[in-house]
Amino acid sequence: MNPAPHAIVSGASSGIGAAIAARLLQDGWTVTGISRSAPAAGVKHLPLDLARAGADEVRAALADAQATALVHAAGVLRVGELGQLDMEAGATMWRLHVEAACLLAEAVVPRMPDGGRIVLVGSRTSTGSAGKSQYAATKAAMVGLARSWAAELITRGITVNVVAPGATETPMLQDPARGSVPPKPPPIGRFIRPKEIAALVAFLLSPDAGAITGQQVTVCGGASL
Repeated sequence: MNPAPHAIVSGASSGIGAAIAARLLQDGWTVTGISRSAPAAGVKHLPLDLARAGADEVRAALADAQATALVHAAGVLRVGELGQLDMEAGATMWRLHVEAACLLAEAVVPRMPDGGRIVLVGSRTSTGSAGKSQYAATKAAMVGLARSWAAELITRGITVNVVAPGATETPMLQDPARGSVPPKPPPIGRFIRPKEIAALVAFLLSPDAGAITGQQVTVCGGASL
């Protein structure tokens, strides 16, 4: 019997990351979750704060990792209009969304088997959104990473994609740090459900998605129409 495939999922203790970890466990994966707080039962926990961890710390934590897939779902949202931008908040989002993706990939991909999978959880705001310029910029950078890595890894059969949710029912949606940018339901009349994002990620990690790489797949409930 072949061993269960192994996924490393960042942000696995809450929101979309937790939903992805739960779905993969349901599908028979072994899951290692990277997060500050402990994830749900069944997920092996690596306690790391990816907004602060350096390259040596990430490399050491993942020194023995043999992963079939890497899912970077850790994220934070800070808002602000031009003229009132918080540079430290912008730097935190860059470290967590972009630098952490690089550190994780650097640690995991060299030992990832051919045919492996990488999914970055981005945002539909990557094309721009009033009051969210710094956040949007970091999510746009994730698309650049994914397309570049997809080109580099294509000969190994490793796919790299971005899943870009719209407003999703997570703790981030009600974060007071959103300030003057309250969440608005998309045209379907409700917010996106984390399990819907998890289902898409599970598909992109499956053998059936082997021809999909270098893409951003948007799940917005019609908000971008």
